[in-house]
Amino acid sequence: MPCCASDSCASSAGSSPRFRRVLWIALAINAGMFLAEIVAGMLAGSAALQADALDFFADATNYAISLFVLGMSLRWRAGAAWIKGASMGLFGMWVLVTVVWHIANGSVPHAPTMGVIGTLALVANLICLFLLMAFRDGDANMRSVWICSRNDVVANVAVLLAALGVFGTGTGWPDFIVASLMAVLALQGAAAILRDATREWRSTAGHSGVPVLK
Repeated sequence: MPCCASDSCASSAGSSPRFRRVLWIALAINAGMFLAEIVAGMLAGSAALQADALDFFADATNYAISLFVLGMSLRWRAGAAWIKGASMGLFGMWVLVTVVWHIANGSVPHAPTMGVIGTLALVANLICLFLLMAFRDGDANMRSVWICSRNDVVANVAVLLAALGVFGTGTGWPDFIVASLMAVLALQGAAAILRDATREWRSTAGHSGVPVLK
């Protein structure tokens, strides 16, 4: 049975100095990439890049929340994971709205910018994924961090494919399609996180939920 089935065990694993260091590194990487990609996405007119940039922002926020609840009770960590799942779902819906706007305006993004920034984002997320791999089987809060990073790598590969598609076709449809797929991936990840967090929250029913900081 996974360690996360026990409140004290999961709290100990999640509050380890190593996990805390990894979260700080991931937070710094994602915050920096958000700034770089949101500017590039706006300049290139790419829905996929803008979607990926906001994903970086959401992840940076999620890592900050995870750092805040480290060492707290399972109920607090499950609540934090629920907030992260909800924010991921909102992100997915926002991306879908953005895609509709770009389609309505006939946007054609700048493929070379998409390729360069997409490659940089992929490298950044691969680093985060490698660092977080050891913590993918923890509680809902830890698993939510892993799910976010895993989805990011898939999204970055999709952005690169979109860049090739835009370059080859001269239209924005590859960008629109990839951005839509990223939105669906975000919604699926949100559903998984919310399901795990809700289960853990219910498992602590009757507990005080008072933080057990160590």
